[in-house]
Amino acid sequence: MISVAIGLALAAAVVHGTWNVLVKVSGDPLTTFQRGTVLAVLISGVPVAIAWFAIGMPSISVAAIGFAVVSAVFELAYLWLLSAAYGRGELSVVYPIARGSAPLLAVVIGIAVLGERLTALQLAGVALLLGGILAVTLPQTSGRATLPALMTGVAIAAYTAVDRVGVRLTLPWVYAWMLVAVLAVLVTVTLPLAGRLHIRPEGAGERAPSLSQAALIGMFMWSGYLLVLLALYIAPLSVVAPVREVAVVAVAVWGVWKLRERRSAALKIAGASATLVGVALLAI
Repeated sequence: MISVAIGLALAAAVVHGTWNVLVKVSGDPLTTFQRGTVLAVLISGVPVAIAWFAIGMPSISVAAIGFAVVSAVFELAYLWLLSAAYGRGELSVVYPIARGSAPLLAVVIGIAVLGERLTALQLAGVALLLGGILAVTLPQTSGRATLPALMTGVAIAAYTAVDRVGVRLTLPWVYAWMLVAVLAVLVTVTLPLAGRLHIRPEGAGERAPSLSQAALIGMFMWSGYLLVLLALYIAPLSVVAPVREVAVVAVAVWGVWKLRERRSAALKIAGASATLVGVALLAI
């Protein structure tokens, strides 16, 4: 089953990297998230309901709903922070920092709170993670994207920990749909507030993608999340999390190559690669 989980996590990495690229070039990340999540819930709602009825309408525990709600709150913070980071920095900078800082935070918590000790390889992984994040941060002219990108990693670590428990309390695809449904409501309700806090630039809605583009992004988000939850359902977090980070290098290369984020390109790719290797070493 581990090989199946790795395959699911690899597929999730591809899907996750793809929708991040699409969101970055959309011109209005937060509105894109809002439209995408709402459309994903509506499009997937009918087949999810049919499947649920077909298997005898199994009960959904209050605990599972509670974990989905808590995870959705962390996901909302994740979307806000990621939108702020993409509005301030390049894809090839923001994505590696956001994805690399999550496992780094887990290490800090493990050492400081749980009294864990790291092996020599894991210490090397920490060093590579720190070096990789520093390498992709240096090419920025202002560094304004660094803090929201790092905080995005905190949100990733938070919702991943919640999901690791919540997904085992009900069927993974039911949990995923509930979570995205709650998230769609939260993003919609808080969108005006995001504008007032300047997380969403004034007049940004005019640059938002069409409904068809938003639907595509939303389905990528939903399916990618479902793939991760399925992987977490059958394998430990220590196996799934590192495999997901394969997208770090691919997205950094895409940003440099296709989006012409050429400033210190070699340093960015090296930093993204170091981040990937660092995450892998932490999982050993």
